[in-house]
Amino acid sequence: MRIGVTMFPTDYAVPPHELAIEAEARGFESLWFPEHSHIPTSRKSPWPGGSELPKWYYDTYDPFVSMGAAAVVTKAIKLGTGVCLVVQRDPIHTAKEVATVDRLSNGRLLFGIGGGWNAEEMADHGTAFATRFKLVRERIEAMKEIWVRSKPKYAGEFVKFDEMMQWPKPVQKPHPPIIVGGGFPHGARRAIAYGNGWMPIGGRGGDTLAMLPPFREMLKAAGRDPGEVPVTLFGVGMDGDSLKRARDAGVDRVVFVIPPEARDKILPLLDKGAALMRGA
Repeated sequence: MRIGVTMFPTDYAVPPHELAIEAEARGFESLWFPEHSHIPTSRKSPWPGGSELPKWYYDTYDPFVSMGAAAVVTKAIKLGTGVCLVVQRDPIHTAKEVATVDRLSNGRLLFGIGGGWNAEEMADHGTAFATRFKLVRERIEAMKEIWVRSKPKYAGEFVKFDEMMQWPKPVQKPHPPIIVGGGFPHGARRAIAYGNGWMPIGGRGGDTLAMLPPFREMLKAAGRDPGEVPVTLFGVGMDGDSLKRARDAGVDRVVFVIPPEARDKILPLLDKGAALMRGA
């Protein structure tokens, strides 16, 4: 089982490139950065994680800039978006950013995606909350065309562009793995339909590990092998028993969540996670 870490990168936390160096030195498989372009002050949409939205949701850096900074100072650690809110992004620009980071990292990008929960944030980008998941699928399909074809074009309900050219193309072929975030069953269905992995958040929506057997049945019914859509359990605490349960349940990757703190507070947490990783 592979183990990564995720943190909201902010101006008061250890910088993303320094975090990447330290995480790689301790043997972590991957480092993940989330995304929020902004948070509307109306705060009408409830945060799925609890009552009070943490300050760092307002403060987080851009994930692709953060991954680019991390890419040039590391050699092995994979770099992921956890998650990229493609419903708020132009797919042509995003395809170029994904390919650019994949090039700068020599093929280490993990493209975690999601539909998001903040309706007001989406609305500021011109995205309708009710149809966001159809928009996600079309934008992913459009980006795949851009990555794999020399003269791509796409025509959907929400995404349309005539034949064009864009480089660079990703190092990873046919493209970086698309790891679809979301709960069971809807997020799982989307991962099976057009993803290369499923990434539920640990502890949300009940016992995620109990959902793995029905998820594998869904894979079988869709004609996909479990190896084609591995499970990443995202944003979990550093707990040895939970890690063992995840491993025994066949989870492919666990991603520990660490707070956006300064270097002196983060390094001991990385040491703790590394010790758990060695004991897993």
